[in-house]
Amino acid sequence: MVALFMLVAFEYLAVATAMPAVARELDGHELYSLAFSGGIAAALIATVAGGRWGDVKGPAAPLWTGLAAFLVGLTVAGAAPSMEVFLFGRFLQGFGGGMFDVAIYVLVGRIYPAAMHPRVFSLLAAAWVLPSVVGPAITGFVTTHFSWRWVFLAVPLLAAPAVFALWRGLAEHHRPTDPGERHRLADPADHHRPVGAGERHRPADSAGAESDGRADGGFRQRLAMGVLAAIGAGLLQYGSGAKNIGLIVAGLGVLAASLPRLLPRGTMRAARGLPSVVALRGIATGSFLAAEVLIPLVLFEERGLSLDQGGIALTGGALFWSLGSWIQGRMPYRRKWLLGMGSALIAAGIAITATVVVAAVPVWVAFVGWSVAGFGIGVVYPTLSVLVLELSEPAEQGKNSASLAVGESVLTVVAIAVTGAIFTVSAAFALCFVLLVAMAGAGVLLAGRVTMEV
Repeated sequence: MVALFMLVAFEYLAVATAMPAVARELDGHELYSLAFSGGIAAALIATVAGGRWGDVKGPAAPLWTGLAAFLVGLTVAGAAPSMEVFLFGRFLQGFGGGMFDVAIYVLVGRIYPAAMHPRVFSLLAAAWVLPSVVGPAITGFVTTHFSWRWVFLAVPLLAAPAVFALWRGLAEHHRPTDPGERHRLADPADHHRPVGAGERHRPADSAGAESDGRADGGFRQRLAMGVLAAIGAGLLQYGSGAKNIGLIVAGLGVLAASLPRLLPRGTMRAARGLPSVVALRGIATGSFLAAEVLIPLVLFEERGLSLDQGGIALTGGALFWSLGSWIQGRMPYRRKWLLGMGSALIAAGIAITATVVVAAVPVWVAFVGWSVAGFGIGVVYPTLSVLVLELSEPAEQGKNSASLAVGESVLTVVAIAVTGAIFTVSAAFALCFVLLVAMAGAGVLLAGRVTMEV
């Protein structure tokens, strides 16, 4: 599972490095932005669908479907004869990655005891570290000396042993021990439902059918809102890349209309419990990743470093993200304190890094500042993953994990698009960083609201 997560992370990080070569060979510069926005849109739809599927049928079906779509998408993209086919492959990658991610949350919730959740999510977070450090360099080497196509085609080959190991592990875990066990593993919600004396021998009653109908109707509405949110995210990202303020405004409007229907009730006002968990995940991840986009650009534009040198500053964030994840996995009972401290460190790290826009500040300060921010997100990210399972009923782990992923993706797209638009109009790095520091700092206020306890 960790090995597959590492390969997914590598591919996610590799695309940005390989894309210039892809666009040049396939003559697709006018479709460049769609290679990113299309994947994000597909992931949003798959996340909503996969969450519901995991709750109803268990994690195995969406996990294998998502993994298959991801690997097929890589093959299609790597063999693409045109930019249009490449974009279709990227869509399949995004769809598969979104479904795979949410299925992993359900899998962790169903298989591992609650006491192990912090360490499991710590390992999954650490799976991003090595790709973050060496991924861009490996991608650049393969693209330069072989072909960008191998950046995509090699991953399915490398994934085969990990896929087999995961399949064997799940087969062993789900081997039934009694005649009724298979049904309980397929639908854990039934395992927690009391059964009346005569219920086993009569058909489902009308109340159950009505309940299923309402659930299906609610899912169809969520799926429609997921498609709408995907369109909004695509408009927002494409508008930012194309410097089109009209598309940015339209994208924000579509997201404002659809997002509340995809998140737990009360998320927009940071109600206590699960709504605040989802809101904090979006705020923390969005501010961190939007700042990460700006840092190499600041060091290149303002301080004269090469893009390779500017990327070195990000290495500290990746390494300290792993350290923060490791520490939170060994402090499972201080959640509010960890989240408050981690959010404060994200804000402080972004602020420290931002000082390099001043010529008198040494450029190594960016490495130090981003290491501070990386430690903060390393503490916050897996802690919130644990909390969303703790605050969810077994039959809603998929739905709520999907909400967590949707909120994270959308707020990240919004943060990147808004700061990108500000930079495009005014080249005001300082203003972009001020907004991101404020965004991260709001997480400190939300940290005390992630449980129902006052």
